[in-house]
Amino acid sequence: MVIKVFVATSSGSTAIKKKQQEVVGFLEANKIDFQQMDIAGDEDNRKWMRENVPGEKKPQNGIPLPPQIFNEERYCGDFESFFSAKEENIIYSFLGLAPPPGTKESEKSDATEEKSDGTEEKSEATEDKSDSKDEKSDATGETEAHTEDQADEGAPEEAQSGQTPPEGQQEGEEEHAATGEEEEKQGEGEEKEEVEEQEES
Repeated sequence: MVIKVFVATSSGSTAIKKKQQEVVGFLEANKIDFQQMDIAGDEDNRKWMRENVPGEKKPQNGIPLPPQIFNEERYCGDFESFFSAKEENIIYSFLGLAPPPGTKESEKSDATEEKSDGTEEKSEATEDKSDSKDEKSDATGETEAHTEDQADEGAPEEAQSGQTPPEGQQEGEEEHAATGEEEEKQGEGEEKEEVEEQEES
C-alpha cells in the first residue's frame, strides 16, 4: 500500500504551499513511504484527485484543493483531517497503516487490547462466581430433600404411636375387666344363696 499525496507544486497560494509542506515533511520525518502527485503539471493527476475525493469533502465550487491524501485508491482525508489525526496520535489509523512498535499510537492500541483482556478476565470471574452459586443452590436443594425424607420417615412412627394406646391405659382396662368379672361372680353367688333360702323355707 502506497500513500499518495496530491499537491500543486506551482500553486500561487501561500497557505496551500504551507499545508503541503507540513504533510510531506511529517511523512518524511516519520519515514512513511509516499508518492507526491503533482496536479499542476499533470492533468491526469488533477482529474483523478477531483473524481475520487468524496462529495462531502469537496468545497462549494466542487473543486477540492491540495493537499489531498489517499492510500492507494482509498481516500484518507484533506489537510484538516490529517492535522486532527496528528494531534490525536492516530496518524497511522488515518492513513490506514499499522503503527510501528514503540510509537504512541502503538502503545495506545496495546493499552486498548490489555483493557479488553481485563474485561474478559472479569467476565470469566463472574462466570466462576455464578457457577459457585449454582453449586451452593444444588447443595441447599439436597439438604431440603434430606430434611423432607427425615420428616416422611418420622410420620409413620407418629401414626403408629397414635394408634397404640399407652401401656398404663391397657393395664387399667384389663383391671377394669377383671373387676367386672368378679362383680358378676358375686352377683351369681348371691342369687344362689337366695334360691337355697327359698327352698329351705
